[in-house]
Amino acid sequence: MNYEQLKLENQLCFPLYAASREVVKKYKPFLDDIGLTYTQYIVMMVLWEESPMNVKALGKRLYLDSGTLTPLLKKLEKDGIVTRSRSDKDERELIVSLAKKGALLREQAAAIPAKIGACINLSSEEAARLYGLLYKIIGQLEHAE
Repeated sequence: MNYEQLKLENQLCFPLYAASREVVKKYKPFLDDIGLTYTQYIVMMVLWEESPMNVKALGKRLYLDSGTLTPLLKKLEKDGIVTRSRSDKDERELIVSLAKKGALLREQAAAIPAKIGACINLSSEEAARLYGLLYKIIGQLEHAE
């Protein structure tokens, strides 16, 4: 029997996994400077765009389940970066909002994308093509469920 399909070099998942790990590793020193983990940072990017937001919508946007999101949001709340409250319309719905400290972090984080871009030597065309392909994969896998 031929097992070519099991060679690591023939797997699409491996370079995606390895690239993701390496990119996140590059973020670490910049995020350490502002006191955030990578997952906290992506939560904050969404909240900097739209706050307040319900937890369910936040999880959907980030492809994170409540088991990952809940402790992360509790930590951000403990650190004074976000607030969590029950919706006036439906108390089962939890709303996350930026606290003043969270809003101020945006200014500190503003330079991070350029610093990461300097670590990844892709032309704007290559970056756009990669971005499109990655979201194509996400969309196909999301709709295959």
